[in-house]
Amino acid sequence: MDSVTDPTRPTANPLSVFDAVAGRRSVRAFTAAPVPRETVERILDLAARAPSGSNIQPWKVYAVAGAARAALSAELLADHEAGVPEEPEYAYYPESWKEPYLARRRKVGWDLYGALGIAKGDRERMARQHGRNWDLFGAPVGLFFTIDRVMGKGGWLDLGMFMQNVMIVARGFGLETCPQAAFCYRHAIVRRHLALPDTEILACGMALGHADWSAPENNFATEREPAGGFTRFVGF
Repeated sequence: MDSVTDPTRPTANPLSVFDAVAGRRSVRAFTAAPVPRETVERILDLAARAPSGSNIQPWKVYAVAGAARAALSAELLADHEAGVPEEPEYAYYPESWKEPYLARRRKVGWDLYGALGIAKGDRERMARQHGRNWDLFGAPVGLFFTIDRVMGKGGWLDLGMFMQNVMIVARGFGLETCPQAAFCYRHAIVRRHLALPDTEILACGMALGHADWSAPENNFATEREPAGGFTRFVGF
């Protein structure tokens, strides 16, 4: 098979590593085109080359598609629409914010709403957009990343590097992703549907599929601080 027909191989004209990283974005609208299990498995195999302390490889993944994915999304969305309070298992964000982090968070939110034509104060449309998280923004595959509770901060660093690999490798197969901390806020439903053991924490979810580039939410660029703004060079 060539790379066009073999789902376990990258696209015929794979991106350079520079383009794969520079073009990565959190895609929030996907087409319904399916992603074969073989492709998902190959992405995860390649991503598993991520470094980890003493090669402990602390990441665990639950890949969901088809009827199982639909059932999970339906219950998550039903809780959201019913106004059931969210109960995160761990604190993703700080308890108190300071600059420049607060300004960055606000800006990306308003940039997204602006692209969607959602006016400031339109709480109904904001809630509806937030609800799209539970449907994985229409992506056919959901990846859920867990880590054993016994792991320390180093293990979480390892998991983050693995997840970044997943996002970059996916682009080599013509796919896009959206990492979603939102699932941590309704982790009990995910835990029940995926039979997660109590010994594991749901760290993050991720949508995986073919991007719908006609959607306005996929066509605004988030800003990044240049290296000179966050790096202190010593001895150069």
